[in-house]
Amino acid sequence: MDDKAKRLVVNAVTFGRVPFVVLFMVLAIFHAYTPRAWWLSVAATVSLAVASLTDLYDGKLARKWNVVSKFGAMADPLMDKVFYLVVFPTLLWLLGLQGEKEAVHALVMLVFTVLYILRDQWVTFLRSVGSLFDADCRANWLGKFRTAASFPAACVIYVYASLHPFFLPQALIYVIEAFLIFVNVWSIVVYTKEYMPYLKKSLQ
Repeated sequence: MDDKAKRLVVNAVTFGRVPFVVLFMVLAIFHAYTPRAWWLSVAATVSLAVASLTDLYDGKLARKWNVVSKFGAMADPLMDKVFYLVVFPTLLWLLGLQGEKEAVHALVMLVFTVLYILRDQWVTFLRSVGSLFDADCRANWLGKFRTAASFPAACVIYVYASLHPFFLPQALIYVIEAFLIFVNVWSIVVYTKEYMPYLKKSLQ
């Protein structure tokens, strides 16, 4: 397989996140209205897990085949944003369907979702400013950790939201969400400090 074919495979894995994420949303919605069709919940969870795995394997394949590219470096965080923009609002909607028993939890999920979206928009802005000064705009270790932790966490939260109260305690889900909120805030601070010199230069 030549380098061109390898790049196509890697990019296909990266962009493959989108159909699986959309499939997850559709299956999760159908299951919410037909809860006795348990297989829909299983299929939605599998779709979400496969979407999560694409983030792990596209980078590994690119490094293994030595076809790391600027296009891939830009496409991967875009696909992460698609994941967050589809999955977390879907989870918020599922919690909202459960009425009073999940009202506070839905509020937490709203804060969680808004924070994720705002953080990504802020980091995208910082990278855009940094690119004006030829900065290294690759994700730092905290950004990679945030992404790696978010995908399995989304799977766990969905299992809770779709099958509650049969499998997972609410306290565990709160701990997971609180941890990811902390990581998000920490990431905002770290990226802001990292790009502050470029922000100052751009304002001069």
